[in-house]
Amino acid sequence: MKTYIKKTVLITLVTLLFLFTNSCKDNKTQSQESNKIEQSSNSKPRVLSQEFKDYWYAGEAEITSYELEQARYGEIRKGHAVLIYVTEDFLPNAQVKADNQNPENISVLKLNATKKFNTGIYPYSIMQSTFYPLSTEQHALKISNSIQEWCGQTYTQLNNKSDFEINSHSYFEGEADQNYHLDKAILENELWTQLRIDPKQLPTGNLEIIPSLEFTSLKHVAIKPYHANTELKPDSYTINYPELNRTLTLNFNKNSPYEILSWTESFKSGSEILTTKATKMATLKSPYWNKNSNKDSILRETLRLK
Repeated sequence: MKTYIKKTVLITLVTLLFLFTNSCKDNKTQSQESNKIEQSSNSKPRVLSQEFKDYWYAGEAEITSYELEQARYGEIRKGHAVLIYVTEDFLPNAQVKADNQNPENISVLKLNATKKFNTGIYPYSIMQSTFYPLSTEQHALKISNSIQEWCGQTYTQLNNKSDFEINSHSYFEGEADQNYHLDKAILENELWTQLRIDPKQLPTGNLEIIPSLEFTSLKHVAIKPYHANTELKPDSYTINYPELNRTLTLNFNKNSPYEILSWTESFKSGSEILTTKATKMATLKSPYWNKNSNKDSILRETLRLK
């Protein structure tokens, strides 16, 4: 009798454990499916013109060089900037460039924006990368910013997950290593890529915008949304941040592919308001990743880069 009771209890416990385990799995599966549905419903499919596809899916990058006058430490510094736009396959979960064909790949318009200038004896090198999805209308999937100069280097990365995940590293004591989350908002960095698709779709009016990671790093201000007044004209887009005393204006060709011809950025540098200016020098369409031999260096002359 005792043996029978023990067996009965054991069978009951195993049954309950099985039901509990499968219930957890079912809940987890349902939760995952729910998240997929939620993400899908929040992302409106993007309609790309044939003109856009013909220009951006030709297997080449668009490289544009600019003469740069950069405000830094209360003075204007001479240098150059380069904007490199290219479409590429992107892994949305790992949030990196895809090395191989994969059903999970999505197409992004990537912008690598670089600046080089000197402050007295020592140089500055700045690079921002933006990965902007082309299949759906949503925020950039990833943004990064790095700054190198002789005092040290800083690196900031924003990943678009359920919210914005920020990872930041700096040689400054007050900033050091940080990891935190933000509610989603318009990103200034993504507007540079959104403009290239269709300027008419740029957000306008009184908005909350997270400034570029370059600006927040150089000026040591918090990465968060700030109130901004925006204005779109046929050939320019302006963002004014009253709290930051900063105004950015992008001047572009009003015809497709809407290349950026110049930009200005006014903000307090030292004790006064100075204006950074970048003016187009040259544009080159090229699969630059294959142009890495010594003989290819002549292409830098085409871009008027020393």
